[in-house]
Amino acid sequence: MQKIIKKIFQGISYLVHGEQKVIANITTLPSSDLLKNRLALITGGTSGIGYSISEAFLKAGASVIITSRDKERINSTVKQLEKYGNISGTVLNNTQINSFQPTLYKLLSKNSNSIDILVNNAGVNCPSMPNATEEDFDKVLDTNLKATYFLSQLFGKYWKENHIKGNILNIASASSLRPANSPYTLSKWGLRALTLGLAKVLGQEGITVNGIAPGPTATPMMHKGSSDNIYLERLPLGRYITPEEIANMAVFLVSDMGRSVMGDIIYMTGGAGLLTYDDVKYSF
Repeated sequence: MQKIIKKIFQGISYLVHGEQKVIANITTLPSSDLLKNRLALITGGTSGIGYSISEAFLKAGASVIITSRDKERINSTVKQLEKYGNISGTVLNNTQINSFQPTLYKLLSKNSNSIDILVNNAGVNCPSMPNATEEDFDKVLDTNLKATYFLSQLFGKYWKENHIKGNILNIASASSLRPANSPYTLSKWGLRALTLGLAKVLGQEGITVNGIAPGPTATPMMHKGSSDNIYLERLPLGRYITPEEIANMAVFLVSDMGRSVMGDIIYMTGGAGLLTYDDVKYSF
C-alpha cells in the first residue's frame, strides 16, 4: 500500500513540476490621492489592460470614463468597478472619427470636472504577412493609430484653449521595437512616433505625453492558459507581464510625479523586442 501511494505521489509531483508554473506576486499601489480631482477617459476600458488601468486610477482618487463599442460590456464593467470610485462609460467606436467631438462635448456637459487625462488604450490585431487583407490593414491602422491621432488632436486643442495641463498616455507595444511584417506592428511603430511628436508640440502647453509598451500580457486576448500560471519560456523575464504592473506605471506617469517624463515610452516587455526578437517566429 505504501509503495502504491509513493508511486502515485511521485506521478502527481512529476506532472506538476514537469510543466513549469509561475505565479507572480505582483505588488499593486495602495489606495491614494495621487489622482485626486482628476478625470480620465480610457478607451477600451472594459477588459485587459484598460480595465486594470481604470481600477488603478479609481484607487488613486480619479474619476474614470471608459469607452467601448459594446454598451452591455460598459454597463457590466461599471458595476464591477463602481465600488472603487466614480466610474461611468460611453459608447465609442475608434473607427468613427466624426463621433469624437460630439462625444467629448457630451461628456463635458455631464461632468463638473474637465477631462484632463486621456489614455489611448483601445486596439485590435489581425494576421501578419502573407495572410493580412486590405480590410484587416485598414481596421487595425484606423483603430490603433488613426483614432489615437485624432483623439489626441481633439484633446490637445481643448486643453490648450482652456489652459488645462493634461496628460496623454498611449499604450504601445513591444511590437513597436520589432521588424514590421504586420499591420499591428506598423500601427505600434506609428504610435511610438506619434508619442514623440505629441510630446514635442504639446509639452510647451504644459501637456505631458508618454507611453507604455507592454510585452505579452496576461489578458484574455493574449493569455489563453490557466489563470494561475503565467509562465512564458520565450521571454527573458520567464513569464507574461500582468495588467496590474502596467496599471501601476500608468498611475505614476499621469500623476504629478511623472511630469518630468516627457515623450518617453516605458518598455515593460519582459525583454521582448529589447533583448530578443527570437521569441517571435518570422516567416512568409
